[in-house]
Amino acid sequence: MLLEAPFTEKKVRPLKVGNLVEISGIIFTGRDAVHKFLHEGGVPPVSLKDAIIYHCGPVVIQRNGRWTVVAAGPTTSIREEPYQAGIIEKFRIRGIIGKGGMGDKTLKACERFGCVYLHAIGGAAQVLAECVTEVRGVHLMEKFGSPEAIWEFSVRSFPAVVTMDSHGNSLHRDILQISQGKYQEIVSSHK
Repeated sequence: MLLEAPFTEKKVRPLKVGNLVEISGIIFTGRDAVHKFLHEGGVPPVSLKDAIIYHCGPVVIQRNGRWTVVAAGPTTSIREEPYQAGIIEKFRIRGIIGKGGMGDKTLKACERFGCVYLHAIGGAAQVLAECVTEVRGVHLMEKFGSPEAIWEFSVRSFPAVVTMDSHGNSLHRDILQISQGKYQEIVSSHK
């Protein structure tokens, strides 16, 4: 399923857990420093309305005066759980890309404001970097350093799976519940 910019609520609401998507358009990276900055009232240097934030600390180098993305794998998203719901609400983010999923607070914000969590493939940093067709800019690099900066990427056919949708469904929560149930079965059978 193609998910193309502009990333509007109308495009995001029909997405369901399990949908495979290919993202094309502008996405912004943002990790711990950026989330804390925005949570504490910092003003983003770009418009985040209807945006996708990618939990990623990319490896980007300059070649012939242009930025080139060498690696762009997802980082663990749960670290942003204290901040993510407020950022979704305040800036009307429509998508979050990362790995490992997020918690109930973020899931509720996704449902309430029309946002999805998109799981990217961990360990595929070079493959995902090939989906970046252009580095349109870098913001807050002086303040936070390269991995924590907001990188503005044009992407084409960036693959991800919807694992938290805007209808209150979370594949991460479901798998945890199944795993805990299986664990209890195993423990009980050995008593």
